[in-house]
Amino acid sequence: LVPRPSQVIHKFWTLYEQSPQRATDFYYDLSKAADYIRTYRIARDIKWQVQTGDGVLDITINRAKPEKDPKAIAAAGRMRANGYPKCLLCRENEGYSGRLDHPARQNLRLIPIRLCGERWYMQYSPYVYYNEHCIVLNEAHVPMKINRSAFEKLLEFVTLFPHYFIGSNADLPIVGGSILSHEHFQGGRYEFAMARAPIEKKIFFKDYEDVEAGIVRWPLSVIRLKSEEKKRLAALADRILCCWRGYTDVQAHIFAQTDGEAHNTITPIARRCGKLFELDLVLRNNRTTKEHPYGLFHPHEEYHHIKKENIGLIEVMGLAVLPARLEREMALLRDALLCGRDVAADPNICSHARWAGELKEKYPHMDAQNIDGILRQEIGVVFAAVLEQCGVFKRSPEGRDAFDRFIREVL
Repeated sequence: LVPRPSQVIHKFWTLYEQSPQRATDFYYDLSKAADYIRTYRIARDIKWQVQTGDGVLDITINRAKPEKDPKAIAAAGRMRANGYPKCLLCRENEGYSGRLDHPARQNLRLIPIRLCGERWYMQYSPYVYYNEHCIVLNEAHVPMKINRSAFEKLLEFVTLFPHYFIGSNADLPIVGGSILSHEHFQGGRYEFAMARAPIEKKIFFKDYEDVEAGIVRWPLSVIRLKSEEKKRLAALADRILCCWRGYTDVQAHIFAQTDGEAHNTITPIARRCGKLFELDLVLRNNRTTKEHPYGLFHPHEEYHHIKKENIGLIEVMGLAVLPARLEREMALLRDALLCGRDVAADPNICSHARWAGELKEKYPHMDAQNIDGILRQEIGVVFAAVLEQCGVFKRSPEGRDAFDRFIREVL
């Protein structure tokens, strides 16, 4: 039997008085022992790493989570909540017995926390994409919103749990996560490639000379802020966000809005570096075009055979969460390449035909010994290219000039 919520909460905060890490260690172990985190399912996920020019990227094929269409995600975010619980992130899921269209959660236990005077709850993700992958959810069923309050809550969380990072998906479709209808953050105890990425250019913001700032060397467009003062970080982050919300640069194909629809937002990530608080602000834009109906700064159609879903918080930081279908498709593609079969003629893998042709040109001596390594490496190359497509300011002289224009606008 899983302990009563009150027992779990009492033990968590008793251990927290000894150290935050002891409290989360207990809670994580309990979530696994209670089979909320189904370790036997997670063990079946396929994971590897790929060395790129931006460091080591993490790749995972998740066998448990279904692939979602970006347009379906956007539609779900606009739907009015019906039923009980209203969504998978509502606190009412704790102990819920489930129904045909909603999973059971009898073994879920939530930890209540206070963030900037508001009641929030912490739990672990049943999918655990990385070590101690936690979800921090608002007590109220309110939509995702990136604003100064969100920055303050992220910084408050890493004050409570300095051994964890915490971040938020953006609050707009295409560049947001898979659930936009309920405000939540995601964190954990893991160092992503983006966190290791260095500053390639320092920035000095007027009236914030005490805050370290710089552009991060990363495929997406990231501004990193550091300070011992949380309030100063949140205030500067809000200034950058407010400027970005209304920013248009026709030369860089960035429009703040079209036909009354807002396009600019930010994916924020907070962490501790000793005494310093660190806040990464990833600039996002969800504009669609005739040529790119799924999003101009989204994986382009030529890469949808590998990754079609939204590039959310986790992918932004350098971990590709790829659909389960790829396991079977890569096995079929492997056999077709080794046997010389026409990939385009196979309906199960025809979406990979163009890519397969490129692989044959790049690797004329593929064989049974090296093909698995080649496929994994090239999937990583695709993910790196996808991240670059999601960057609003491209990594070219013109893109760097455009980034500088925005920085001057903030100043």
